[in-house]
Amino acid sequence: MADIKEIIAARVAKELKDGDVVNLGIGLPTMVANFLPEGVNIILQSENGMMGMGAAAEKGKEDVDIVNAGAQYVTVNPGAMFFDSATSFGIIRGGHVDATILGALEVDQHGNLANWIVPGKMVPGMGGAMDLVVGAKKVIIAMQHTQKGAHKILKECRLPYTAVGVVDMIITEMGVMEITPEGIVLTEINEGYTIEEVQAATEAELIISLKIKRN
Repeated sequence: MADIKEIIAARVAKELKDGDVVNLGIGLPTMVANFLPEGVNIILQSENGMMGMGAAAEKGKEDVDIVNAGAQYVTVNPGAMFFDSATSFGIIRGGHVDATILGALEVDQHGNLANWIVPGKMVPGMGGAMDLVVGAKKVIIAMQHTQKGAHKILKECRLPYTAVGVVDMIITEMGVMEITPEGIVLTEINEGYTIEEVQAATEAELIISLKIKRN
């Protein structure tokens, strides 16, 4: 069986369209670069100042000067460009990013996101998340459905917000959910899971799509 994170990343990649400018958050979202559909031209932007980022660098072939926002070694595609942080965040805040893909500590039924701090624990900072989730045209959360059995998809976030009402879609190893004014709609369910199991792993009450897909 494929790694859970790979399953999530591969499904997220299917949401991206030809010509999209996409920002990948640190952690699991960076894996999406390895699953982009063949023949589809996706321009990956990294908030540390890169446009045209490629997949992760092969071991032994890393360029120490080319890293993503999570300090991981990556490659660049032909035509890639590098720029300063002011330009990078001008792109983000100017609404030029079509989609941003991030992980989360918590997401709730209102589309609120908490992904930057657990009070009392050391963190490096919020990074570009607060800008990305309000600047990008679409916000996709890519994460494992629970954390050691604890709910992450909630009725109300308990941790400090990153932003309010910004999440459009959640993709986990269990399925795909869309945030609507009515709540969280389960639109796809992955093979090996039942609707009842997905609901049990979710604190928020799910709305089951009449056209639910089974993968």
